[in-house]
Amino acid sequence: MPTPALRIGLLSSGPCGTTIRTRSETCFSPGAVPKQSDQPEIKSQGISRESTAKVTKIKKRPILAIELSSCGTILLVLASLLAFASLAKAAQPSSATGQSAFPLPLAGYHDEQMNNAISQLIHRVQLEPFNLIATLIFSCAIIHTFLTPTFTKIARRYEREFDALEVHELDSEIGKAVARRRDKLQFRAQFSSFLGEVEAVFGVWLVPLFLGIIIMKEWPALVTYSASISPAEPIFVVAIMAMASSRPILTIAERGLATLAGIGGYGPAAWWITILSVGPLLGSFITEPGAMTICALLLRNRIYSLGLSNELRYATLGLLFVGVSVGGTLSHFAAPPVVMVASVWQWDFSHMLSNFGWKAGFGTFLATAVYFFLFRKELFALAPKPFSSVYGKRPIPKRIIIIHVLFMGWTVATAHYPTLVIIGFLFYLAFVQATSRHQENSSVRGPLLVGFFLIALVFHGTCQQWWLEPVLGRLSEWPLMISATILTGFNDNAAITYLASLVPNFSAELKYAVMAGAVTGGGLTVIANAPNPVGQSILAQEFGEGGVSPLGLFVAALIPTFIVGACFMLLR
Repeated sequence: MPTPALRIGLLSSGPCGTTIRTRSETCFSPGAVPKQSDQPEIKSQGISRESTAKVTKIKKRPILAIELSSCGTILLVLASLLAFASLAKAAQPSSATGQSAFPLPLAGYHDEQMNNAISQLIHRVQLEPFNLIATLIFSCAIIHTFLTPTFTKIARRYEREFDALEVHELDSEIGKAVARRRDKLQFRAQFSSFLGEVEAVFGVWLVPLFLGIIIMKEWPALVTYSASISPAEPIFVVAIMAMASSRPILTIAERGLATLAGIGGYGPAAWWITILSVGPLLGSFITEPGAMTICALLLRNRIYSLGLSNELRYATLGLLFVGVSVGGTLSHFAAPPVVMVASVWQWDFSHMLSNFGWKAGFGTFLATAVYFFLFRKELFALAPKPFSSVYGKRPIPKRIIIIHVLFMGWTVATAHYPTLVIIGFLFYLAFVQATSRHQENSSVRGPLLVGFFLIALVFHGTCQQWWLEPVLGRLSEWPLMISATILTGFNDNAAITYLASLVPNFSAELKYAVMAGAVTGGGLTVIANAPNPVGQSILAQEFGEGGVSPLGLFVAALIPTFIVGACFMLLR
């Protein structure tokens, strides 16, 4: 059985085709007959045509009801937006001089004399009606992120019906009808699963954005706009995440944590403190998803398997999510919210370490100490467990580890040159294939999803400058930091920092405040930080059938959030 170490991009072949799981889900193995509880209507392989039709009809109704409820709403919103775009285009005066710049530069609004933000926004919508269209589409994408669990449930229902019909596909009478039905179910399951991916949401909503641009601005405007978008940061993130999440790199991280835990005798309390105080900081070097993967796996095997109270389970998860969110701020190349602004704001390694890194480390250690004090009796009462690597006993040759580190070094050194990054990444993939015995199902699927999210964010975000500048530009440090923390809970923190980077003439203090708020709030919800779904997928089974409660996670993450936020804003 393949290790879950690289669950961020784990591929597995199932009855639904090649299934890639980033969350906790059930999918039967090929050829397996579903349990009776999964197919109560199917009694035997000799089922009649009428009975099979009845089964299909019974199973289809709740699925289609949910599907029409969710997908129908999205289609209605899309139709409304596109209709509004057509009306807005018709209302625009024709220009004999050709198309205006898109998006319209802030200087093109000529509203510097307006002191009221609302008046500025109204004026900008009147001057460029597509501003409102783009922002409505962006808002729909944010709302969609909260509906991803619904699409995931739809996908699972399709998979269950797909599996239940497998035993009847060879029936001479109804085999063809069943095969057609299963083909549809397979496509619907994969499509619904894609709509349920948090990282894919903004990419999905590029479709109405592009259609709106074509309708209102025509095709040349879309081509010009696309050519102006730089893919450097998304490409870099894809490459560095794939390399840092490989088994050789994660094995090094695991050995380092094991050495520190050994100082405390490898006891549960020693492991708990080490994983939650030191583990998240590894995100500055092996990327946040890599740190989340190794920490979640170690917590599952070393801590959660010992049987924890519900309070300690959620406290541990909240600490992990907040720690990983701030733990990537020691460097400028490992955390997506930092990568998206480091070049624009000219932040390098020394800047991140001196302004954010040491405060993140201190805040993470302090938050862990507070929770350790609250749960010290339970932690000390846990029975110790012999150490065993989560990646198996087969040693990895040192030369493979060294080559992986060299590939990462090349990627960091050429981060601003996408062509060189891609060339190095292609050589890396060839090396992984040549050393597959030591790679443990390494996959680029997770990194590709994050890269897809980031490039889609750039397309959407650039169209939001019209309202970002008058709104964010009027906030002072503390209100901006608090606003960024709260907004991160409803959106990925990389989106918050990137949108802030679009505001011209942002002072150094405001840049600091928005970054501090974005990474501080990254543990409040599953969608607040890109690596959070990875941790949830690994640890979800430890929280019972219902999985991780959003409210339970939010409450557990509040104390660490306040602590690290205070460290960022007070230790200056």
